[in-house]
Amino acid sequence: MFFPDAVSSLLSSSTSESHPFDVFSSSGLTVNGSSVAWNESEHCRLLQGLVPDQTQLCKRNLELMQSVVNAAKQTKLTCQLVFSDMRWNCSSIELAPHFTPDLLKGTRESAFVYALASAAISHTIARACASGELPTCSCGATPAEVPGPGFRWGGCGDNLRYGLQMGSAFVDAPMKSSKFGTQATKLMNLHNNAVGRQVLMDLVETKCKCHGVSGSCSVKTCWKGLQNLPHVADELKSKYLAATKVIHRQMGTRKMLVHKELDIRPVRESELIYLNSSPDYCTRNPKLGSYGTQDRLCNKTSLGSDSCNLMCCGRGYNVYTETIVERCQCKYYWCCYVMCKKCERTVERYVCK
Repeated sequence: MFFPDAVSSLLSSSTSESHPFDVFSSSGLTVNGSSVAWNESEHCRLLQGLVPDQTQLCKRNLELMQSVVNAAKQTKLTCQLVFSDMRWNCSSIELAPHFTPDLLKGTRESAFVYALASAAISHTIARACASGELPTCSCGATPAEVPGPGFRWGGCGDNLRYGLQMGSAFVDAPMKSSKFGTQATKLMNLHNNAVGRQVLMDLVETKCKCHGVSGSCSVKTCWKGLQNLPHVADELKSKYLAATKVIHRQMGTRKMLVHKELDIRPVRESELIYLNSSPDYCTRNPKLGSYGTQDRLCNKTSLGSDSCNLMCCGRGYNVYTETIVERCQCKYYWCCYVMCKKCERTVERYVCK
């Protein structure tokens, strides 16, 4: 996995179980990787969890490694952002590369993390190309489609082609190693990696800058650009909620991943897939990788996943009051400052029992 092993020990350390051949498992990369110059091949030794193919990619493409570090950080932050209102709030990757069991057993949570990590590294590299941070690439190619009236192709689009090329080479390499899990796990991860990249491609949008007298926008310069990673993660979250459970079954002359309930239907390229069911994440159970939802904030008026009924799994909740001091009644004075008063208000917090 790109996220969970080769870069993740930079995120934190723990005594939990470690998965040695994923991209985040290198010691020290996400914690201090930003301070590494990445100008010597010996720096690749920081990534002790890399499989040989990844080590060679690192040595041949040192300039990409800062993007890998950035993608690891963004994967963690984005995952926790989009799942903040769910029982599983992506806390499983907090101690990477020492993963909780739910990310080691082919669950829908691991499917999401693999897909997001795959999208994140291609996204980060593509953006780094456009910003001039990488000497080996530049702006994306000018779109082949004919521009419409009132705009022309220009600017500097994100180089998604290069991002996909290098990102896929890096994140898919562990699944081609003989030391990485079962064949079913490898096929699942490769599939979900591809789903992450496909969502990234599907969400490319046309971005424009106006030109003209007094901002009339009589002419626009446009380019193709990527949407921000949280938007990509939201799309993947929808696929996570509708993920398909599969089994590794003999089909003709070879074994394939097929729908567990409807094995006559092939797995769709657009859907996330998983092999094993997840815990309900209601109560703390280290053997299952569940942190539980005790002491989690919930929303009393919500009907969604963050509602107190769903978040607290029917256990009920405690109500706490909190006094907040904030700026209020602000006035602008010419020229040039703003003065505000300080106001206090009392709010209620609902916390799962």
